[in-house]
Parts: sequence; C-alpha cells; structure tokens
Amino acid sequence: MILQKLAALTVLAVAAFAADPTGKWTAEFDTQIGLQKYTYEFKVDGTKLTGTAKGAAPDGTPFVTEITEGKVNGDDISFVENFKFQDMEIRIEYSGKVTGDEIKFTRKVAEYATEELVAKRVK
Repeated sequence: MILQKLAALTVLAVAAFAADPTGKWTAEFDTQIGLQKYTYEFKVDGTKLTGTAKGAAPDGTPFVTEITEGKVNGDDISFVENFKFQDMEIRIEYSGKVTGDEIKFTRKVAEYATEELVAKRVK
C-alpha cells in the first residue's frame, strides 16, 4: 500500500514539473536547401502532442503540415512532419528537449540529412 502511494506521488510530481510546449513556436535554421523559417503550433493532451508545422517549400510555396506521432514525456518532445514536395513524401522526424521558452530539436530528414535547430516560444 505504501509503495503504491509513493508511486502515485512520483507520477504526480513528474507531471507537475513537465514542460508544456502548448502554443506557437518559431525557428529559423540552415539546411542543405537554404534557410528555413518555420512556425509550429503545438497542443498537448496528456502525453499526446498534435498541431501543425508551417513554412515554405524550396520553391517558395507556403505549406502547412499536420504533426503526427507526437509525444511529450517530461521535457522530451517528439513528432513527425510528413512533408510533400514535387509528389514526393518526405518523412521528417523531430526529437527535442523543452527548456523554458526554447526547444532544442534534432530533425532527421528521411535519409538525406540530420539538422539541429532551436525553436522559441512566441509570447
């Protein structure tokens, strides 16, 4: 009984100190195809992360993609952006850590590249 109560308190304590990435975030970062400017909008429900990623394709065409496979675990965040360019589906996997008003991401663009970026919370 005591162990069950301690376990429950531990879960509550971790949840109380977990970062909440809900809201709008922006990032600018260099890639193999040039400077990318993104706006992310995140929503959290428990450990599930949903939202959108907005930016512009290499040809300048604006896009909005739905975030899939999103998860939040404490300060850790991960999701997938399924980007479509010239009839090609490109899977972009994000993993990161929330620290205050910043998220430091590693972004794996299919088998093409791995990129580092920092997103900042829009206040």
